[in-house]
Amino acid sequence: MKNEDAYERVYALVRMIPRGRVTSYGAVAAAIGTKGGARLVGWALNQLGGEARRHDVPAHRVLNRNGLLSGRHHFGPPGMQALLEAEGIEVNGDQVVEFDRLYWDPLKEVGPTF
Repeated sequence: MKNEDAYERVYALVRMIPRGRVTSYGAVAAAIGTKGGARLVGWALNQLGGEARRHDVPAHRVLNRNGLLSGRHHFGPPGMQALLEAEGIEVNGDQVVEFDRLYWDPLKEVGPTF
């Protein structure tokens, strides 16, 4: 799969993450058929830069596997934490509080190889 194709699949899947929920880079990678491709997901979202919201890609809802805002430095104002908090998601010390409860599993919701 070419990176451009994979990136478009990442964007399509990330658009499906419900407001007030979060997932992980690895979960997105597994759902698009690139298990172990968490970095590819990060690169795809980073390609959007500060334009993610303009493209309707809620990249702020994608976190590392521990619920940490590892991509926060790629967000311009208002910032990743502010975007999450605007959706009612509590963040403490760059980590989503109750990550397990808020976790949206794309494999369960849309199936493998989305």
